[in-house]
Amino acid sequence: MKTNITDVFFDLDHTLWDFDKNSEMAFDRIFKGKFPEINTQDFILKYAPINQACWKLYQNDQITHLELRYNRLKFSFDALNFKISDESINEIANDYIEFLTDNNHLFDGAIEVLEYLKPKYRLHIITNGFAAVQDKKINNAALANYFDTITNSELAGVKKPNSIIFDYAVNLAKASKENCIMIGDCLDADVNGAINAGLDAIFFNDKKIAAPQNIKQINHLLELKKYL
Repeated sequence: MKTNITDVFFDLDHTLWDFDKNSEMAFDRIFKGKFPEINTQDFILKYAPINQACWKLYQNDQITHLELRYNRLKFSFDALNFKISDESINEIANDYIEFLTDNNHLFDGAIEVLEYLKPKYRLHIITNGFAAVQDKKINNAALANYFDTITNSELAGVKKPNSIIFDYAVNLAKASKENCIMIGDCLDADVNGAINAGLDAIFFNDKKIAAPQNIKQINHLLELKKYL
């Protein structure tokens, strides 16, 4: 592992902030309050892969923010054969964004590893999430004090894996690419995006999916201590 690292960049969702757990809790609150006939677990089984597919389209500029918010719900309800009006879908979409940041579960070891890294490196976040929502997550989960800079796709004008967002983040951090490393859960957006932009990268592979052997990877956040 390189010893000249000065700046460590983290993805937020699915890397530090446990999006799946917090998302399920938000939907459970919505359904219990307004649609008790919907089983949250059944919905999540459909929603999780659909949401992931929609986000991939969004990060590649193939759908808009509004299309992302609508499509991931519409397609999930269609997959459940649950008839619901567009008005209700838009209401759920708004409630979901409002409720999501009320839950702030982090991945196991997140705070411990940030406490370990903070005295040794400058820490930063690069996220494709929407600025207002991501800021709430960071503040409500008491993460803000760990990070020197936070770059989101709205500020940079592009999304990961576009190299421009990494350039933006490195410049904001007043760092040099050869001294930077990116840690994230998405091989395409986080790892390959960072490497193609000239940064080093570590794949947070908590689901233990098949990954190229030449990619540095960890299955638990505390394994970062082996590299940093």
